[in-house]
Amino acid sequence: MPTLAPAATRRTVLQGLAASGLAVTIAPTLARRAAAAGTRPPNIVFVSIDDLGWDELGCYGNTFNETPTIDRLARAGTRFTNAYAAAPLCSPTRAALVTGQYPARTGITDFLRAEAAPSNTFLSPDIPTVPDVLGPLGYTTGLIGKWHLTETYSGAYRSRPGNPWAHGFDEVVASEQQYIGDGDYFHPYFFMPALPAREPDEYLTDRLAQEAVDFLTRHRDEPFFLHLSNYAVHTKLDAKADLVAKYTAKPGADRSPNRPVLAAMLESIDRQVARIVETLDELGLTENTLLVVTSDNGGPYRDANAPLRGGKGELYEGGIRVPLVAYWPGTVPAGRSDATLTSTIDVLPTALDLAGGSPGAEFDGVSIVPALTGRGEVDRDTMFWVYPHFIGTTHPHAAVRQGQFKLVQHLRDGHTELFHVVRDPAETTDVSSRYVAKTEALTALLDAHLADVGTFPPRPSESAYPHPELVEAFDTDLAHWDVLPVGSYVGQHAVADGRLSVTSDKLTHLVFRSDVSPGSDEVAIVLDTGTFAEAGSQDTVFVGLARDAANYLLFRYHNGLHRVGWDLRLDNRLITAGGEPLDNLDGTVDLTGPAARYAFVLRGTSATAYADQGAGWEFLYTVDVGGALDLSDPAVRSAYRYATSVRLDDGTITLDGLTAHRA
Repeated sequence: MPTLAPAATRRTVLQGLAASGLAVTIAPTLARRAAAAGTRPPNIVFVSIDDLGWDELGCYGNTFNETPTIDRLARAGTRFTNAYAAAPLCSPTRAALVTGQYPARTGITDFLRAEAAPSNTFLSPDIPTVPDVLGPLGYTTGLIGKWHLTETYSGAYRSRPGNPWAHGFDEVVASEQQYIGDGDYFHPYFFMPALPAREPDEYLTDRLAQEAVDFLTRHRDEPFFLHLSNYAVHTKLDAKADLVAKYTAKPGADRSPNRPVLAAMLESIDRQVARIVETLDELGLTENTLLVVTSDNGGPYRDANAPLRGGKGELYEGGIRVPLVAYWPGTVPAGRSDATLTSTIDVLPTALDLAGGSPGAEFDGVSIVPALTGRGEVDRDTMFWVYPHFIGTTHPHAAVRQGQFKLVQHLRDGHTELFHVVRDPAETTDVSSRYVAKTEALTALLDAHLADVGTFPPRPSESAYPHPELVEAFDTDLAHWDVLPVGSYVGQHAVADGRLSVTSDKLTHLVFRSDVSPGSDEVAIVLDTGTFAEAGSQDTVFVGLARDAANYLLFRYHNGLHRVGWDLRLDNRLITAGGEPLDNLDGTVDLTGPAARYAFVLRGTSATAYADQGAGWEFLYTVDVGGALDLSDPAVRSAYRYATSVRLDDGTITLDGLTAHRA
């Protein structure tokens, strides 16, 4: 992984422009010009299917599932074969859809968990979204269904940070009020407890269809942008009993990749799309409406993405290449298969282009109108993805596709794989040794992109953090340190021979808090580990920030398990629930070597762990604690001090030193 120099990124520039109202400039004469010409800009209906796999529609090769309406739209319109989700998971893709920006610029790079997690991640209303861009051109904007761009699930929905109304959507219908994990498809819906049913035994996909019909009818006389955002076919799978019975009885129902319940759910979505098409026909809007059907990421079932490699949560093709069907009689050519490289980031700039605007540098995406109309080529051949998180067995990674090649970089140690995805869409063969120059070029492109979007803070270095604030070599006493016990038992501690030692024969946890507070919210704290007890069950050291024994944010390393993680304690309550599955790192980190170091790097409301096992800094993980502890606030930060900590129940642990530098 590259060392990233601190710099103003395009993301920060765009957010600054947004705050000043300058991010999207649309000439006011455009709407007047359209009115004078007696024309009406086209409507846009965007139907997203949650977790739809590459091979789950009939028009993409599936012979078990039945999707006759979508298949007909593919025959009467255009089927894209190089369409990508902007991320391998839902929330970042949805952020990209409504902003036209790469997810990393929006601050949404992972799916948003329930609020037990101590972050407070949401899509900032300061970032221009669909209503900001299309509203000035006379468009009514609607969201029906899943939003998943705020992590707060308490209080009135309209008051929650990043809610769709805060972004200016004119209508928001059937959007989740509670965390949507595990799915819920029959009324009453646990994640929408305040939503009354409109019919007995209501099925959620059907409800969304009726809401879409009503929206189209209400706004038949004005241009509109509607995102019909399905919760299906996200797990846990559940469908109407008659459809499940139909597919269970089909030949091959028990063979991979066939899933009768998923097939039943997908047929309900297909019927939903049919109702939209029928309504557009009845209202006389068909020839002035672009209808798009796609997925927010690859399917979670690897066999449903065949022949593509991987699935949801991965940046291999199965996690991000998705079906995309565009239908617009008289404008989108019929019966065409198009290999244009396109992404979710293109939705908003394409909509703006169709509305009469001129999408430019405010977007990462581009207009794909030339590909939709078949009258030209889209001006782009490079796209990026960044997923700096853990999910399942997947570790943080990033990717770039340029032309026929795609490079995947594993962010911990920077090693890369290169695939010729045109000849080898299944990504079976790493060709990096054969195409060395291409590998180097794409690595440089991806490194520059990571720096541009500001994915990571710089790794600890004198150049990135030049101002020393604390240099403790433990060569004197602890006069400038407070020793804070966490719990009732206090083991022995001492400073001798340039080392701090803690000895105990029963469980003890001591926090050593310095008398120095961080001078900014961009600091690097480095713990030089010493020797470990190599006994007991709590052979653990920590580095980070502490206010007192009941309030701290510390990164931990457990030597017995070679495990890393983090502890956030507030008012003596430990709140690390909801974090990423860092057990993926278990057994892979060893800080017992003579040059081993563990680093806590603060940037704003997030902190990143780096480890040096003797061969240089490796990225481990990032945590965002802004919802619980806002260390970007100078008043909050001034109450905290640089700290290290030891927890053990048998033997002696020593620490060699602690340093802290700010940018």
